[in-house]
Amino acid sequence: MNPTNPPNPTNPTNSRLPTHDYHPWAIWLTGLPGSGKTVIAQKVKQLLEESAVAARILELDEIRKIITPTPTYSEAERDIVYSSLAYMAKLLTQVGTNVIIDATGNRLRYRELARRLIPNFAEVYLQCPLEVCIGRERKRQNQFSPKDIYTKSNKEGATVPGVNIPYEEPKAPEIIVDAVQLGINQAAQKIVKEMEELFL
Repeated sequence: MNPTNPPNPTNPTNSRLPTHDYHPWAIWLTGLPGSGKTVIAQKVKQLLEESAVAARILELDEIRKIITPTPTYSEAERDIVYSSLAYMAKLLTQVGTNVIIDATGNRLRYRELARRLIPNFAEVYLQCPLEVCIGRERKRQNQFSPKDIYTKSNKEGATVPGVNIPYEEPKAPEIIVDAVQLGINQAAQKIVKEMEELFL
């Protein structure tokens, strides 16, 4: 028998996801910079906690400050950083912690590595046009995100995903979110609902 959480009548999601003690999982929120990954990840975590489902967010912008304090954003550096991120997520799931990865992951191979390492894994694609992301990125106040990403794309040698280097869209993501039509709460509720179907 696979234990699950009882529904929480006070939570509109009524989440019945397995607790982290039994079926640890990892989801990766991917999308262009400014697509809403961090705020949606935080809201997903909040909804899960309201149903007594614990999860840890791995925010790459925070982790990068430790791994590469003065980042170059080169392809070789990104390979190291994203491999480290995927391995951190694997280790956390192995000790029973659910993980929400908040990272652009512009190359398919970064996300596919996490998929190979983590048995219960889902890719969540936040669809958002570049022009909308550019407008949002100018206004965001996230503590760890680098500032003025898209403005810097005009500089020589810039490596901004979706502008200077490719952002490779997921081929078959488990969850797709229209990050323009859905607000933060709606997007998070959709993700939690579809996670229930994937991980129950």
